[in-house]
Amino acid sequence: MDTSGEGGPIETADEAMVLARVRAGETAAFAELVTRHAPMARRLAVLSGAGSDADDVVQEAFVKAYRALSSFRDGASFRPWLLRIVVHESRNLHRGRSRRSDRERRVVRDDARLATGSDPAEVAVGEERRAALLGAIRALPQELREVVTCRYLLELSETETAATLGIPNGTVKSRLRRSLTRLREALPDA
Repeated sequence: MDTSGEGGPIETADEAMVLARVRAGETAAFAELVTRHAPMARRLAVLSGAGSDADDVVQEAFVKAYRALSSFRDGASFRPWLLRIVVHESRNLHRGRSRRSDRERRVVRDDARLATGSDPAEVAVGEERRAALLGAIRALPQELREVVTCRYLLELSETETAATLGIPNGTVKSRLRRSLTRLREALPDA
């Protein structure tokens, strides 16, 4: 499944060439990276609780990424590095705020509106299940919630999840196991 944008996953070699062009002063080349990665970055921001501030979080993440390109390691994948910045920006947004539940409820409502089923009962049941799942995910501690969001909601690989969150692969696996156990306990009928 293509989760990186309109035109399919960008290859690391292609990314490296684009990054080299940006570093050589061709600032317009950065737009290629933005086009490829903005949809997933926005989804991560929304799922991290940024809600209506998601576009601001993503914009700030791209600005910070652009400014920090000199610290980007050659040969590394740009997407996890960028998504890590998005995670940090989302965390910064929420320091001292408690509006996350309202934002996640809006996401559930928006998803329900986009549901393809025309049967109102089917849509209602789907919305109820989504709300229960998001509620259970929201109840997880932040470290577990972030791993579930990256791995399952954004469909990142374990390696990309580890890079995005700045944690070892083994930590991703153990947090996923703990998360799934807690979610099964919270949603026994699912």
